[in-house]
Amino acid sequence: MTMADKRDYYEVLGVSKNASEDDLKKAYRKEAKKYHPDLHPNDKEAEAKFKEINEAYAVLSDADKRAKYDQFGHAGVDPNFGAGGDGGFGGFDFGDIFGDLFGGGFGGFGGRRNGPVRGNDIRQVIDITFEEAAFGTKKKLSVTKMESCSSCHGSGAKPGTSPITCSHCNGTGQVKTQVRTPLGYMTNIGTCPHCRGNGKIIKEPCRDCRGTGKVRKNSVIEIDIPAGIDHGQTIQISGKGEPGDKGGPNGDLLVTIRISKHPLFTRDGYNVYISMPITFVQAALGATVKVPTIDGAVEYTIPEGTQSETTFRLRGKGIPFIRNKGRGDQFVKVTVEVPRNLTQNQKELLKEFEEDKNYKQKKTFMDKAKDFFK
Repeated sequence: MTMADKRDYYEVLGVSKNASEDDLKKAYRKEAKKYHPDLHPNDKEAEAKFKEINEAYAVLSDADKRAKYDQFGHAGVDPNFGAGGDGGFGGFDFGDIFGDLFGGGFGGFGGRRNGPVRGNDIRQVIDITFEEAAFGTKKKLSVTKMESCSSCHGSGAKPGTSPITCSHCNGTGQVKTQVRTPLGYMTNIGTCPHCRGNGKIIKEPCRDCRGTGKVRKNSVIEIDIPAGIDHGQTIQISGKGEPGDKGGPNGDLLVTIRISKHPLFTRDGYNVYISMPITFVQAALGATVKVPTIDGAVEYTIPEGTQSETTFRLRGKGIPFIRNKGRGDQFVKVTVEVPRNLTQNQKELLKEFEEDKNYKQKKTFMDKAKDFFK
């Protein structure tokens, strides 16, 4: 490609000529990841764009080269011209960029694929009762997951044999190749295709795990569910997830709690709520009633003249705090049930109460609404 055919370096990276060093780096990461050869194998067009992106960044990220490019254009950094550069990447370290770009594990520049890899987490949901959530319980959970093969002890090799070091990468899991670019040679460090980045080759695979070093097994795990846990909360059990690779740690078991509905109680945080009907006589005269709580029935005295929808608080009768001492409260909303199917004698007795002095709310309402009844 001649200089006349080359695109402007700023255009290649999609930045303005005033772009900061940080802007250049972000733009380079984005474009390089888009056209990286590992993502587009045997794609000549992607390879060409990748080289173009590298060339642009190699120049613009170097203060001296960028100044020459801004003044003279491509001629300022072309080694065939007097104002030219050093004819190559000048020791520029793409490994640092690609270590960040691909998390150090992509088959590109400087990444190591044969290091320890943490195992995946396992997520499950478990159903418990309202009371179990309030006071805590133990539950057994059946978990199916991959585990280290007991026949080969996780090596993947047939018992009595061992994996051998890959002769192509000398056990590193990586191979180096050189790519010629308009600015010189660039070294690309990629995954070894013979051992797939493992650094070892299994000649005789284990029959039980077929060379993977893992087999799927079912196990039963006992879980301690703490008192006070709420619906939707998740318990994390470290190391009980899928096994790691190449000596990496196991993942975790994440158990999400689902609490069944209770026929009497509802819950909001650590407080418990209940709606309880009382009779007209109990509301009018007051009474001692038995109130259900999660601890059992307790006695509560309802004061004389209690109105329907009145809410009372029972302190310390709610849900235990999950990490601290103490408990929430229980709130009891009473609803006054109006009697039905009265006898004639009962009706006559009730009529004796039909005086405004016995109904304060009614009297207040009638005073406010008297103009509407004229």
